[in-house]
Amino acid sequence: MPFTTRPTLQGTFGMVSSTHWIASQSAMAVLERGGNAYDAAVAAGFVLHVVEPHLCGPAGEVPVLLAPAGGEVRVLCGQGVAPRGASPAHYRGLGLDVVPGTGPLAAAVPGAFDAWMLLLRDWGTLSLADALGHAIGYAEHGHAPVERVGETVESVRRLFETEWTSSADVYLPGGRSPRPGELFRNPALAATWRRLVAEAEAAATDREGRIDAAREVWRTGFVADALVRQAARPTLDTSGERHTGTLAAADLAAWSAGYEAPVRHEWRGWTVCKAGPWSQGPVLLQQLALLPPDLPAHGSGEYVHLLVEGCKLAMADREAWYGDAAPVPLDELLSEPYNAARRALIGEKASYELRPGSPGGRPPRLSPHAYTVLGDTAGVPGAGEPTVSRDGATRGDTCHVDVVDRWGNMVAATPSGGWLQSNPVVPELGFPLGTRLQMTWLEPGAQREAQLGDDRVGLEPAAARRGGDHVAPAVDDVDVAGVPAGGAAPAPPSPPRSRSATASRCSPSAPPAATSRTSGSCTSCSPWSSCRTSAAAGTSRAPSTPRTGTTSPSRAPSIRGGCAREASPSSPARPRRPSPTCGGAATTSPSAAPGPRGGCARSPATRGPGCCRRRRTRGECRVTRWGADRLPGCRRHVIGWGHDR
Repeated sequence: MPFTTRPTLQGTFGMVSSTHWIASQSAMAVLERGGNAYDAAVAAGFVLHVVEPHLCGPAGEVPVLLAPAGGEVRVLCGQGVAPRGASPAHYRGLGLDVVPGTGPLAAAVPGAFDAWMLLLRDWGTLSLADALGHAIGYAEHGHAPVERVGETVESVRRLFETEWTSSADVYLPGGRSPRPGELFRNPALAATWRRLVAEAEAAATDREGRIDAAREVWRTGFVADALVRQAARPTLDTSGERHTGTLAAADLAAWSAGYEAPVRHEWRGWTVCKAGPWSQGPVLLQQLALLPPDLPAHGSGEYVHLLVEGCKLAMADREAWYGDAAPVPLDELLSEPYNAARRALIGEKASYELRPGSPGGRPPRLSPHAYTVLGDTAGVPGAGEPTVSRDGATRGDTCHVDVVDRWGNMVAATPSGGWLQSNPVVPELGFPLGTRLQMTWLEPGAQREAQLGDDRVGLEPAAARRGGDHVAPAVDDVDVAGVPAGGAAPAPPSPPRSRSATASRCSPSAPPAATSRTSGSCTSCSPWSSCRTSAAAGTSRAPSTPRTGTTSPSRAPSIRGGCAREASPSSPARPRRPSPTCGGAATTSPSAAPGPRGGCARSPATRGPGCCRRRRTRGECRVTRWGADRLPGCRRHVIGWGHDR
């Protein structure tokens, strides 16, 4: 077996993989409490906004692939569209031939928040407050940032101190950038989520109603007001000039995330699913289609050459054909005759040419900027994707999260955009606008021409199926949290959350029957507090009561044709999620069995692993379900429970 510092983890309870260990552990804590994969992904997504602000933010975007147990893979599009005022004529009228890489002129309608909320409402089980609780806690009480956060802030220090002073207030408090080993806080962001939760709870009494109320607060309430004010502020961008943006209140109010079918490709018994050509997801499918039936030896020079040259051809097609300014000929791009002809272009030597194909005989249309080599132009701090800066001096990454729960539900999501170097922090909110419109062109007729409803994102989560099994591939260099085999026992079959809808673009699978549990139940597992139990061990809990599907007012389809829901009185019943339990040794619920570290240190059997895990007296270590946090009086840094790194 080859040496590795990342052992393979296997288990039956659940697994989380993300680009930051705090996000992974937050999501795992949700699974331990009885939440499903969708709950865990939402919690992790909002935590990533806090702990990796140089890579993603609430005003960014997120494509999500969800694979319900026994159901079909669906895509949740969390990519916002171009504002109504973002036309090529508008930019050219400002003397620009490209969209700036930073500043409000590059801001699309934010998509990430609404997508996370839609995922939580339609497929999750947590309340709004619980889903945001981990993110609120880490923003308010602090976390130890990774080195790259401080390095990114230092790269734009002068800009922050002289122009984007609201960003300096957050990321340079006292003139000091975030540093590993020191707590970094974002109280403005925590206050934003607390206010949003409070307004949503005041507007509705049921879980789904509160989530919808939060979406309205984002689109038309205090969040929208602050975003529009920020877009109207003259801001220095990569053009060297100060510009105001085009984002308006009507743009925010009109857009919502939506579901769609994935693009699929069959390859050697696998069905690989990706988001559509509004992302670069089909590039991977094209790369698979370009592979010959017989591959060279794995790892050989011929093997690497074949993959790299095939990637170049697929990427060239991406530049010419992907986007949503016009229909994308995906059937031809993935067809065998087309790829056989493209495969013949791969020679013995590496190609340095941009060679898009002509599916169906159509001539490719490329912007002249597509031929610009990255290293040929001077770099500007903050411009471009965070993976490689324009001067090549710094390297980063993007965010990702994969979750699998005990019931077989799977989620793969790639949140990005809205990073701290994209725009000034909105003072009232604690996070900046995004800059996804920098990926559009201003040439008429280009496939990524900037106009209403258009954009393309380079993010591409994936899911694959072989036979009846789903696989959500993780990304490299991620932090994994899971309960190993032999740790927590699997729960009895319990229903994955689903939502009925009449629109053809929303077709979740029907939920199985509800189950009941009998054990003590937690009444308080709120963030940054220890758990209290409402019932002693052995006390019976009433079975979960199914509730009928709530109806919502008719909604017009989103700009990208998302879910057009109508009131559906005949919606099937949806069971409540199983509540987390605090069973003792004699009455522990199977779904909440202690992990290999023993879970809760309980004397009377009144506290279980779904709640706090260890509570000692006299100021000693008190570890709650948030894992990697040093609380007052704690003498050691506890990383986790059942899933230590």
